[in-house]
Amino acid sequence: MSETILIIGACGQIGTELTQKLRSVYGNNSIIASDIREGNEDMMHSGPFEIIDATDRETIIKVIEKYKITQVYLMAAMLSATAEKYPQKAWELNMNSLLIVLDLAKEKLIKQVYWPSSIAAFGPTSPKVNTPQQTVMEPTTVYGISKIAGEHWCNYYHQKFGVDVRSIRYPGIISWKTKPGGGTTDYAVDIYFKAIEEGKYECFLEEDTRLPMMYMEDAVNATIQIMQADEKEVKTRTSYNLAAMSFTPKEIASEIKKHIPNFEISYKSDFRQAIANSWPQVIDDSQARKDWNWQHKFDLESMTNEMLINIKKQQEGVLPSM
Repeated sequence: MSETILIIGACGQIGTELTQKLRSVYGNNSIIASDIREGNEDMMHSGPFEIIDATDRETIIKVIEKYKITQVYLMAAMLSATAEKYPQKAWELNMNSLLIVLDLAKEKLIKQVYWPSSIAAFGPTSPKVNTPQQTVMEPTTVYGISKIAGEHWCNYYHQKFGVDVRSIRYPGIISWKTKPGGGTTDYAVDIYFKAIEEGKYECFLEEDTRLPMMYMEDAVNATIQIMQADEKEVKTRTSYNLAAMSFTPKEIASEIKKHIPNFEISYKSDFRQAIANSWPQVIDDSQARKDWNWQHKFDLESMTNEMLINIKKQQEGVLPSM
């Protein structure tokens, strides 16, 4: 596999772990991590790193030429809750960065593009249960609007210019390695840390708010899998639905109590509740499973076990901290 890959936005929640996994697959020097700021110690010492503003076309071109990049994974974005506070900045970052990279692929500077979409691309009028691959999509958040627009730009560049761009609609992503970056599903990360550190957690969503979720290892594996799939297998060029599990704050708290019996959860919903209410509860990802054989590994029980064990190890100094 002689790819040379540039990851833009490598210091984000997914980018951090995706970088390390790609380096283990393709070799450290074949994966060029980049972000607007330096990454953690592992990232900076395990392979090449460049400072890149995702909206700076000229710098991106220089890095592509410097390393003879063949693929770009564009992971830079302003997420849902943060984007609602800074709508104009979110739109400019999320859209301009994508159009720059798609243009570079169109101009044959790179061969392949990965761009993540999200369940935020759906909206209140989308079916909530078993949300299909193709359905009504009327997002009501800035983040969601940027994702649905981005999906159509990807499809347009593929249809019109033959750009090999691939995309996944991520559910909420849960990891113990990196801090969440301003998303509505972030409670499902924070709750594990608070359970260990304080034995209690105040949730910003109501107890019965069901959302699709995924353990980070599955999300990273799916991302690499779709990029390694034969081009003929990738039949959807907007973005693929992706799913693993769906649960509520009450259900995740119940699972945590099996390990920490005295754990307590309380609820005080804020503006993120309206965002969560506009999203699907359960995703139908049968198209991804059929086209490129996607399969998840972790459910709520196995993920909770992994999260609690690794957070404890991290805090005891056995594993590196975030």
